[in-house]
Amino acid sequence: MNKPTGSEIRVASPLKAWASRFALLLLVGAAFGLMLIGRTNGFLVEQTRTTVTDMVTPILDAVSQPVDTFSGVIDQAESLANLQSQNIALKEQNARLLHWQAVARQLEAENAALRDLNRMVPDPGMRFITARVVGDPGGAFVRSVLINAGDRDGIEKGQAAMTGAGLAGRVAEVGLRSARILLVTDINSRIPVIVGGGRDRAVLAGDNTNYPQLLYLGPTAKLRIGDQVTTSGHGGVFPPGLAIGVVSAVSETSIRVEPFVDWAHMEYLRVVDYEMSGILDFQSVEAARAAEAEAAAAEAAQAARAGGEGPQQ
Repeated sequence: MNKPTGSEIRVASPLKAWASRFALLLLVGAAFGLMLIGRTNGFLVEQTRTTVTDMVTPILDAVSQPVDTFSGVIDQAESLANLQSQNIALKEQNARLLHWQAVARQLEAENAALRDLNRMVPDPGMRFITARVVGDPGGAFVRSVLINAGDRDGIEKGQAAMTGAGLAGRVAEVGLRSARILLVTDINSRIPVIVGGGRDRAVLAGDNTNYPQLLYLGPTAKLRIGDQVTTSGHGGVFPPGLAIGVVSAVSETSIRVEPFVDWAHMEYLRVVDYEMSGILDFQSVEAARAAEAEAAAAEAAQAARAGGEGPQQ
């Protein structure tokens, strides 16, 4: 390889100095020239830009492939690390669930043995129908909703209306294709309940607000905010243990309960039939007996009048 001679070096040095000194001016001039060319001959500039883009695109594609591959490898490594940690957590959770499954089976066997020993009456059966809430009358004097299921679907008066969070109310009126649900916040709602760890008995009474109150508590009841409120099973309308809410306020004048149900987002209700006769059937039986007694009295009176008119003829 030939080395540059002294004369060549003497010529190149002034050129390098001149280029470094006027490089900015040259770049500005070149940019200005390109702008002028773009103004005067746009087709030529567009064709040139397209050609350059076509030439550069494969190069950029070839350069980007290793980068994408490397990024994919990093993502896969992170995914494998996350999967490994999730696998460890799932194994621990599975072990805990197996432990509680064994405990639950043992308790179930003991419970069955105790039930058989005590000849305990089994809990009633349960069937349910899920219906959509199609109407909310609202207002200051009523708290009820309408659902799109009725008598033809097996809905009956007194059945419990539930959400995934807890008890919402009970069926108050039944039509052929619809039913009205009386919510636990309605002023006509009265539900026997059990409150707190002390299992104090009370009655949950609605007053058309979102926070019904507890009535008829015993004098020794000591309630705290956060105590859970569940149905007691008294009255025969609801079975015991249905979740309703928690105590939200305790004062000298009233004790308020915050239900678990989200009233603003209640779209579906599960109407549950616990096959409990309860006080509703008792009232219907009493009404039927009263009607039969009135009919018998009317027949006796008619027979007495007929007997009194017979001898006169």
